[in-house]
Amino acid sequence: MDLDACGGLLPIVKVIRQGLFPLFQIGIPIVLIIYGTIDLGKAVIASDEKEIKAAQSRLIKRFIYAAMVFFVTTLVSVLMNMISKGGEGDTTSWKSCWRAAGN
Repeated sequence: MDLDACGGLLPIVKVIRQGLFPLFQIGIPIVLIIYGTIDLGKAVIASDEKEIKAAQSRLIKRFIYAAMVFFVTTLVSVLMNMISKGGEGDTTSWKSCWRAAGN
């Protein structure tokens, strides 16, 4: 891999590809599910049927949001990898930069 493919921005692209993507893909869904579970736990402890139903609704919404965040980041990662497969001989494009950041 050409380490100069990013024109000096390789450390930043590496942080995005190896740091931010996994953080968004794994961290945000976990946090959403934990918050939903805490809300449901508080409602169960309070023994309020109306609050339990509202907390269940919030938990289901947070599960859906967590799945959406997970799959959007996965889709972006897969698309970037598919796009970066082309132009193997070109060492000056963003495709080469993206591939270099993955190593």
